[in-house]
Amino acid sequence: PTPTEILKRRGSREVAKRDREPRPEKGAPRCPAWLDKEAKAVWRQLVPQLEALGVVTKIDGNALARYCRLFVRWKQCDAFVRKYGESYIVKDDDGKQIKTCQQFPEVGIINRLGVQLLRLEQEFGLTPAARTRIQVTVEPPKQTEGKARFFRACG
Repeated sequence: PTPTEILKRRGSREVAKRDREPRPEKGAPRCPAWLDKEAKAVWRQLVPQLEALGVVTKIDGNALARYCRLFVRWKQCDAFVRKYGESYIVKDDDGKQIKTCQQFPEVGIINRLGVQLLRLEQEFGLTPAARTRIQVTVEPPKQTEGKARFFRACG
């Protein structure tokens, strides 16, 4: 199910049906100490953006940590495929005749991780399609004193 905060921003009527849903404290969760260096870098880049959107709460830490770890694994497999390609040639025991062409396991891993990442990205509103369903309150820009004086004089 889509998180209530995201449904609210979408203007969904489903929000009214969720009046008894727990309401976790808003704000960024703490970055888990057990994340490795690369995953922490993803966390530092991602979490402030989610907090600015208002779609992250203090208890979302494990889901975000999982996303960060999956993203790092996806990047590692992607780097392997970019370096070595998607497949390799298997030759006979003499190394002369080509028996078959095999796909590197990293290709399948990239595909599976991509599905998992997309699911999490949709949960947190990280895809263009997911964002189109989120409504945010936009405050009108404040006029500076100089602009206000100018418009009063012209009005």
